[in-house]
Amino acid sequence: MKKTIIFSAPYMMTSVERFRRVLEGHYGIEMIVPDVKQKLLEDDIIKYAGQFDGTICGDDEYSARVIEACSPRLKVVSKWGTGIDAIDKEACKKFGVMIGNTLNAFTIPVSETAIGYMLSFARSLPFMDRTMHEGKWDKPAITTLSETTVGIIGCGNIGQAVARRIRPFGTRILVNDIVPVKPDFLVENHIEQVPLEQLLNESDFVTCHTDLNPTSRHLINEKTLAMMKPTAVLINTSRGPVIDEKALAEALAAGKIAGAAMDVFETEPLPMDSPLRSMPNVLIAPHNCNYSPVACERVHWNTIRNLLIGLEIPHGDLDALSKSM
Repeated sequence: MKKTIIFSAPYMMTSVERFRRVLEGHYGIEMIVPDVKQKLLEDDIIKYAGQFDGTICGDDEYSARVIEACSPRLKVVSKWGTGIDAIDKEACKKFGVMIGNTLNAFTIPVSETAIGYMLSFARSLPFMDRTMHEGKWDKPAITTLSETTVGIIGCGNIGQAVARRIRPFGTRILVNDIVPVKPDFLVENHIEQVPLEQLLNESDFVTCHTDLNPTSRHLINEKTLAMMKPTAVLINTSRGPVIDEKALAEALAAGKIAGAAMDVFETEPLPMDSPLRSMPNVLIAPHNCNYSPVACERVHWNTIRNLLIGLEIPHGDLDALSKSM
């Protein structure tokens, strides 16, 4: 019997015919291509239960309920990108479903975005642009990164990349992680690993680079926001639920922190009635800070490779195919 997959990763669907030539034309895999803009919800997937052997997905909701409903036929969930918090790992283990992802997929673009947000606020670039377009000639008080302290929450690949890239600016760098950071990395980059409360107390920029897990969900909340400086800016390019958005909006409205920059949200797309949309001291983006042509191309083909591994289809020719497509 031919293998069948659900193909729903948004970044790949823009070139679906290109990948169809590989998956259907070369490997004989039938593709179900649903209409998806952001992600498939549980019921969107369950309606295909029993009809597919694998999936190439984005942040689709592969919950325990979905995995059980789609077993025993489902063999592999190949996630486009790194984060697999929308996939129930225990259920996959129980029902023998392989999970594939691409580690260290977007380190460079995400780290550059975080620093771009820091520079935007430190130099007031988008805000001066806005007032100039309004016909004003205002000169706000601005600063340089060398005069600031940057606090990095989560010191994995992306957190470390941010630290390496901002060090030449001369900024003081604090990091916090639930595990010890390698001493040589700290020494070589003149970084201090400190408790979370100290990082929040002392940082002018707090940038989140943790994955989503029970210890990081709503890590930034009413209590932790109250620990930040009233002049501080919060940046999140990790996962939306790391921040309690209701508490953040209240803190911004009350002047408890000075601003925020967010590429990810608790609910995506960001609801139209979110107060964050109307706050002039908030920069928002549509979960796109991971994008770069080179990074995405690498993830495209690794996602296909993981799918083929999970379906036990020989794939030794995939590298050559990727170069010809």
